[in-house]
Amino acid sequence: MAGILAWFWNERFWLPHNVTWADLKNTEEATFPQAEDLYLAFPLAFCIFMVRLIFERFVAKPCAIALNIQANGPQIAQPNAILEKVFTAITKHPDEKRLEGLSKQLDWDVRSIQHWFRQRRNQEKPSTLKRFCESMWRFSFYLYVFTYGVRFLKKTPWLWNTRHCWYNYPYQPLTPDLHYYYILELSFYWSLMFSQFTDIKRKDFGIMFLHHLVSICLITFSYVNNMARVGTLVLCLHDSADALLEAAKMANYAKFQKMCDLLFVMFAMVFITTRLGIFPLWYPRMIEVILSPAQMRRTQNRRGRAPTLRPPPMEPVVPTGISSLALAPWMINSYKPEVPNKVNCLFLEVFTKLQMRFLS
Repeated sequence: MAGILAWFWNERFWLPHNVTWADLKNTEEATFPQAEDLYLAFPLAFCIFMVRLIFERFVAKPCAIALNIQANGPQIAQPNAILEKVFTAITKHPDEKRLEGLSKQLDWDVRSIQHWFRQRRNQEKPSTLKRFCESMWRFSFYLYVFTYGVRFLKKTPWLWNTRHCWYNYPYQPLTPDLHYYYILELSFYWSLMFSQFTDIKRKDFGIMFLHHLVSICLITFSYVNNMARVGTLVLCLHDSADALLEAAKMANYAKFQKMCDLLFVMFAMVFITTRLGIFPLWYPRMIEVILSPAQMRRTQNRRGRAPTLRPPPMEPVVPTGISSLALAPWMINSYKPEVPNKVNCLFLEVFTKLQMRFLS
């Protein structure tokens, strides 16, 4: 196990050439992201989960009742041990042959058995009140975290000039606001992992579980190797549409159809603009870092010399679009920028594709 962990956390995978994890330890002059910081996400995720329970009971539920959203669930199926065993252990959608066998065994007609299975399936669906409370919680959190992200990023230089994401990388100090933003997002996704096992299970349980797991991995790894500046931009970009979607759901549950249609149109416009326009077109170009010929010559002339602990910033030139988007971390401060590590390139290529697929 120790050998696998040592191979997985090899600096050649995660850091620029001649940079080690020891170089990113905290000093008196600067603080850098540490893997130990992420342990804070677990107790904070539990706190967020408890806040959700309190919010849904004392805030969302009274709001739903004020909007005449009833707490009545679907009609309860008649208790039957044989049908319940078939439903839980064999199938929720019996075929004609099984229906005929159950009809003879119970002395019921086939239509009554079909009606029982329909009612039993409906019992597992969450009520409109529960759905409204869940959407209101998500809407409140997404609105808060997006507002915080915008307020934080508008004060940062890398929002207005994305080349600042790579100035002096990876020796970029960690600010308290950036640390709070990352840990909050990570804790929220951990809380979603917890709540999946207590909420009513839905058809997309496996897909959403994988979605949360991949999101947690992406946030964790980008924090550990100090790609937090790029990560904050991606997080804020993805949070922009989520609040509108949850607001449209709330309007639908409250039967405000015109408002629901308007909010859904707004969500579609923001989603298409950000996730299908800005993200796939702007994000790959943002993380491409191509050294100019003069920088390459200066890098080649330094071969054989010991690297400085805190090298001066290297300003990347405007991307030309000809390099792989996976080259960025290994092109900066690289002693051989013209021969990037193929394994590293492939790894980040797959990593970025997973992010574009599952974090959307």
